[in-house]
This record gives sequence, structure tokens and C-alpha cells, in this order.
Amino acid sequence: MTVEYQEAIDFLYPLHRFGIRPGLDRMHRLLNVLGHPERRLGLVVHIAGTNGKGTVAACMASIFHAAGRKTALYTSPHLVDFTERIRIDGRQISREKIAGSCARLKQEALAVGATFFEVTTAIAFDYFADEGVEVSVVETGMGGRLDATNTVRGDIVIIPSIGMEHTAWLGETIREIAAEKAAIVKPGACVYTAVAGGAALDEIGNAAARCEAPLYVAARDASFRVNEVRPGLLDLDVVLASGERRNLKAALTGSFHASNVLLAVMAARDEGIGWDAIEAGLSRLPASGYRARLEQVSSRPRVMLDVSHNPDGMERSVEALREMRGTFRDLYVLIGIVADKDAAAVIRPLGGIARMAVTVDLPTERSRSSTELGVVCREAGIGEVAVCRSSAEGLDLLCSRAGPEDLILVTGSFYLAGEVAASGRWGGEPHGAASA
Repeated sequence: MTVEYQEAIDFLYPLHRFGIRPGLDRMHRLLNVLGHPERRLGLVVHIAGTNGKGTVAACMASIFHAAGRKTALYTSPHLVDFTERIRIDGRQISREKIAGSCARLKQEALAVGATFFEVTTAIAFDYFADEGVEVSVVETGMGGRLDATNTVRGDIVIIPSIGMEHTAWLGETIREIAAEKAAIVKPGACVYTAVAGGAALDEIGNAAARCEAPLYVAARDASFRVNEVRPGLLDLDVVLASGERRNLKAALTGSFHASNVLLAVMAARDEGIGWDAIEAGLSRLPASGYRARLEQVSSRPRVMLDVSHNPDGMERSVEALREMRGTFRDLYVLIGIVADKDAAAVIRPLGGIARMAVTVDLPTERSRSSTELGVVCREAGIGEVAVCRSSAEGLDLLCSRAGPEDLILVTGSFYLAGEVAASGRWGGEPHGAASA
């Protein structure tokens, strides 16, 4: 690790002290220092929503890359290394580039009290513009209207889902949250959503109408049928409004991803991307950096990394596990959750399927106590619960209990999945990805 990169990281990470500070003024100041790179990002795909953002982003980036376009991808948070957040054609930004951008931004960032996410976003835009990308796939951090990424003008806007989250900042109703997220829609955009109806779709429709932006709703304008689900493979048929039909195989685990795939396919076809590139992109998702969404990293016992950290996400992960219920004997869970999440609601879906849960403290000051989580797991109806201090201790316990036919699920937080992935315990290589 170079001295310059370490200095950049030592500058960036303490910016977490500013917490979440919605607003765009600080971001505009940072971008001004860099010569407004947000205006030079090529075709911009801007993605907001509650669950599915990362999946849609990875699908879009992989498809555009397969089509031969130089494609940038900005997502958060990272799993193991900071550089994972910022990629071009699947390759992570160099540490030298991060150090250079930090040096240019440091004075202004400190002067305006910029947050970690704001500076990181500015670094990403600076890198993408300097590299002359043709397409930029940008995932919002939180919300939309006041999110640091909303300094871009999205040509394609995708909102896969709306759920209750971050109510202290986004509002206490689905309608309010949807309005905040849909505020990334700007004139000239094409809008795609898998939100099926109700107040959330109303607000997305209102935002699109105000901007005279066409709105495409997955359930209304296209359809899918899931044929097969297994670890690392989702086989589905899609039908578009044009009448086009196609069988696709995506390197994803769980039928709940089907609507995300459909959104990416709808947008890609409308942008003129051919079916060969779509098929290749969906089969190569791991190469885009897509990780820890029910990612199998070992077998006998099977070990899967999952970053579900809210109730909707956990319900979908459990739904996927039930689809594969015949492929494993018993489910063992290693779980850690941050303090600002509704732990009871996150853990509840596991109550009917997990034989044993081991709770651990996360490697962050934001962690909820493993002892508290143990109580919540018992209240959720999980038959056997153990409390451990660390993920390493918890995995040792689970590996001593689980047999070759069992499944160990590591879930609840990016922090936990990242710590386990970084441990090198299973080499960090995904298993069971779909072939090209």
C-alpha cells in the first residue's frame, strides 16, 4: 500500500464523523473544484430504490460492457476494499487515482464539511470523466432528491422497489419515501420501475409526468416466467412489450431477482443493445464485481454470503432458500446487524427455516450487540441460538455443528459478509456461477 493511498484512506474514513447530511450544496462545491466531471459521464443510468439497486446496477453495467461500450459502475458500500465501489469495465479504480483525487479535494472537503459518501462520489465522477467512459451506471446511496449522486442527469432512471427505510431522512410513509427516490427523474430521461402499484407507483408516475419522461412499468409493459433456480443460476423467459421473447440465464440466486433482470433487459433493448450482449452480460455478472447476494463460496457444507440487512431483503433471501430447500438438509445462520436497523423485523423471516443462529458483533462501532441479537433470535422462534464475539469464532462453532449436506448462511450486513470474504477462509472465490 503506497503512502499516498494510505494518506487518502486516512483522510476519507474519518469523514464518517459527519454522518448522513442530505443536501447538494457541498457536492456542487466539490465538483466545481474538479471541473464538473458529472457533465462528462456519457450515457448515465441512475438507479434508486430500496432493494434490488445493486443487482440492477450490476446487470446494466455487465450488459453495456458486453456490448462493447466502455462502462463505469459506481455502487456502495464495498465488501472488502474501498476500490470496489468505483469500476470501469469491471476493473477497480487504482489506488493512485484515489490518492490523486483526494489530494485535489481535501482542502475544499474540509472547508465545507463534506461527508465520506460525497467525497467518494466526487472521486468516482472525476475518474469516470477522465477515463472517457461511454456509459456510467450510478447507484444512489440513500434516497434520491438530496443524494450526492443526484448531481448527474440520468438518461435512464431505474427504480426497482420502494420499501420503508431511513424514515428519519426520507419520510414516514411509502408515498414520502417514493417521492424522495423518484426525484432523480429529470427531463429527457426514460424511467423504468418494477413497483407494481399503490402510492409508490403514483409518486414515480408523478415525477415522470412533471419531467415529461416516459414511464415503463415491468408488470404492465413486460413479463417474465422463472424456469429454474439454483445457486448461481436463474433461468427465466422474458416477454417485452414489442412482443420479443427470450430465454435468459443470469448468474443470480433466487427468483426474486427476476424483476431486476427484466428491468435491465427492458432498458437495454430500448437503448438498442442486442440479445447476444444481454445474454453474455447476464451470464458474467461476477466479473462486474457483483458479490454477496446469496453468493456460494464453499460446498460441503455449502456456505453462502448474503448482505440482506432490511426486512424486505431478508424475506426475499429466505424465499430463495425455500426455493432451493431440497438442496440442503439444515440451515445454520451467522448474523450481525447494525444498530439502526429493526433487528426483530430483519430476523423474523429466519424463524421458520433456521435450525441454529449464531449472533456476532460487527467490526464497526455501529454494531448492535450480539447478546441483544441473541434475544431477538430466540423471540423469532429459532430453536438454538449461540452468541459469539467475532465472525471467526462464530464460523468455527457453525462449522463444527453443520454437516456436509447443510447450509451456512452469513447474513445481516455488508460489514459481516465483507469480513468473512476478506478472511480468505474459503479463498473468496464464488462457486456455482452460471456459465457464459
